Amino acid sequence: GGIDIWVNNAGADIITGGNRQRAFWERLDQILAVDVRGTVYCCTLVGDHMAQSGQGVILNLGWDRAWIDGMAGETAALFALGKASVMGYTKSLARSLAPEVRVNCLAPGFVRTAWGETASDDWQQRVSRETPLGRWGDPDDVARAAVFLASDDAAYITGQILYVNGGLVM
Repeated sequence: GGIDIWVNNAGADIITGGNRQRAFWERLDQILAVDVRGTVYCCTLVGDHMAQSGQGVILNLGWDRAWIDGMAGETAALFALGKASVMGYTKSLARSLAPEVRVNCLAPGFVRTAWGETASDDWQQRVSRETPLGRWGDPDDVARAAVFLASDDAAYITGQILYVNGGLVM
């Protein structure tokens, strides 16, 4: 009948394959359309529905480096712009939809995604060296955090950003 939990996990791929070679403005448009506008659009539709039903949980996906310490480079800057927007929007939306709907954000660090699988040996070593837990994250690490935030165990948590990044701190 209704929507109880919604996860905005979409993200524009601007780093693999031919996407990295696309023009700066084209990649910016893609980040804004998918990461920012897509998240806002879905949150508006789902959030209104949840608020009217009197309950719900929305989880958005950010990026730890968007607010921790950033990363150099054009691609990282674009990705940080999109994900920092989502993170800030999450906090405002949580206040707007409370108390009926809880809205939180997961901010993963380096997770072994398609890019992580093909990253150079230098990147493999760098991530292990810079992450206090000494390893790449696994998609299941993020999934378990999402399950927690969507559960009744997190009933008093809204408007928060949960960093799932092996211990990097702000």
